[in-house]
Amino acid sequence: MGPIGIFDSGFGGLTVFRAIEKRLPEYDYLYLGDNARVPYGNRSHETVYEYTKECVEILFEMGCFLVVLACNTASAKALRTIQQGDLPLYEDMKRVLGVIRPTAESVGQFSQSGEIGILATTGTVVSNAYPLEINKFFPDITVYQQACPMWVPLIEAGDLDSPATHYYTRLYLNALLAQSPQIDTVVMACTHYPLLEDLIRQYLPASIHLVGQGELVAESLEDYMQRHPEIDELCSRNGAREFLTTDNASDFEEKGQLFYGQPLQARQI
Repeated sequence: MGPIGIFDSGFGGLTVFRAIEKRLPEYDYLYLGDNARVPYGNRSHETVYEYTKECVEILFEMGCFLVVLACNTASAKALRTIQQGDLPLYEDMKRVLGVIRPTAESVGQFSQSGEIGILATTGTVVSNAYPLEINKFFPDITVYQQACPMWVPLIEAGDLDSPATHYYTRLYLNALLAQSPQIDTVVMACTHYPLLEDLIRQYLPASIHLVGQGELVAESLEDYMQRHPEIDELCSRNGAREFLTTDNASDFEEKGQLFYGQPLQARQI
């Protein structure tokens, strides 16, 4: 038995981890942030795949049988290749899940107009993963996308209320809403973006429903465990938490608590 692995390119996955451990507190978790190579959003499919695969393999080596890619860019650019090309090569039972499908299969319930906006990194937008996945479950829904390349660097730098952050928030939201006046639901399709939720709401019309991913992913993981007892039995339950980073541990602890909501201890690998 081993912990559930949670992977992200940096700090953003901690917002998803918070929701997961709140819903499933009994499990052991091992979080890995690839902070030394963040951001992933503007990198090629090949690079994101290689980076993600390396980190997933580390989590496997450390005892994880199940790894959640709590990163939209990794889920969009690497998940399918890992699931179809790499996992069959392992002798032991290994599973890797992402955050796009749980969001896509739930988001249609929030929209009345049938028009949804996606706020995401450039990499996620270019992959077209959200329109493809949402239309599998809700073929009548129209999906509009807006890349927000400046948000992750600003959030990682701690600039949550700076003039630059206000400027880019207005810029990206206006660009998204200009695509259609019928958009009534907007998805924060990057795990960093919940830190800007209050600011996004400030510039988003009150009539538009703003959707985060954490609760949707946590609910989906709970359902997955119930449907796959053979995987559930491999996940240890001692309530343990461990945090790893590929960059400076002290920096991860300082900035990470903004995403995690409480102090944490990390070590560098």
